Amino acid sequence: MDVLSEVLRAVKLDGAVFYNGEFSSPWCTREPDSNTMASYLSSGPKHVFIFHLVTEGRCYCRDEEGGRAVPLEAGDIVILPHGNEHLMGNGPPVTPINSAPHLKQVFAEGRILSQLGGGGEITKLVCGYLTCDPQLGQVFLAGLPPIIKVHIRDNPSGQWLESTFRYSVDHAEASGPGGAAVIAKLSEVLFVETLRRYIAQLPQTQTGWLAGVRDPDVGKALALLHRQPAHPWTLATLANEVGLSRSVLAERFRYYLSDTPIGYLTRWRLQLAAQLLSTTSKSVAEVAGDVGYESEPSFNRAFKRQFSLPPARFRTATRSGSTGSATRQTAGS
Repeated sequence: MDVLSEVLRAVKLDGAVFYNGEFSSPWCTREPDSNTMASYLSSGPKHVFIFHLVTEGRCYCRDEEGGRAVPLEAGDIVILPHGNEHLMGNGPPVTPINSAPHLKQVFAEGRILSQLGGGGEITKLVCGYLTCDPQLGQVFLAGLPPIIKVHIRDNPSGQWLESTFRYSVDHAEASGPGGAAVIAKLSEVLFVETLRRYIAQLPQTQTGWLAGVRDPDVGKALALLHRQPAHPWTLATLANEVGLSRSVLAERFRYYLSDTPIGYLTRWRLQLAAQLLSTTSKSVAEVAGDVGYESEPSFNRAFKRQFSLPPARFRTATRSGSTGSATRQTAGS
């Protein structure tokens, strides 16, 4: 029962694009946020996961929203799951260079190498951007920190993954037909492997969605809910499948996710419904049935409570790009 795989399959993770960065100290760049990157990478609404793999030298990454600088060395990968604007740099303080216009040009021209700096110590990075469905991605994002850092050179599998990814990136222009697709898939593998390692490193006292995924019982319950969201689950039937009493499952679920299993399921169903309304021509009644609602009126009421709009108006607003904060409601809020 692999809930992480179930959720990543649902959110339609896509390895969108990457580029090589070669910098010499002192240097500092201000990297754009998810919304800015999405405008470069997709014609429709997308959430963008940003990652940087340090292949040579050292640098730091600092979330612009008041976070501390995270030191990075060769073999480290850092993921910004919320796609916040952030600083990357090395050496004495210098005025940050806004990289957004440069990245827009890089992607428009299909170039894969970016160089800048003051001529000192060299840092090499592979920077990647993966897109996912903005509604369904919220359950995955819930509780994640602004920056995730993992070292991948500490065992043979990580070393193989890094060397394979670096080779594919370095030879992208000569890789022939299908080369871009290979790199996109490798970037997804690298991203997922980083999350797997991060989950394994979490303290035993850690709570939140990823910590819940690691717990055998809560993880199994989450996998069942995500695999069969339209099933008429009750606390009793879910507890029976997991092999716990109702009270113990409810207690463990609340400890990790600050929610009840059925409350969590309700919000996930509504996120699925929002995705279907945004991307398909199914009627509201069909969408309601697909996500487990037998009554269209009860679905309409639940959907409006979650997104502040009834389903039909949500669909219209989404397609006109005017849903605002309604589309950013989280599955765990």
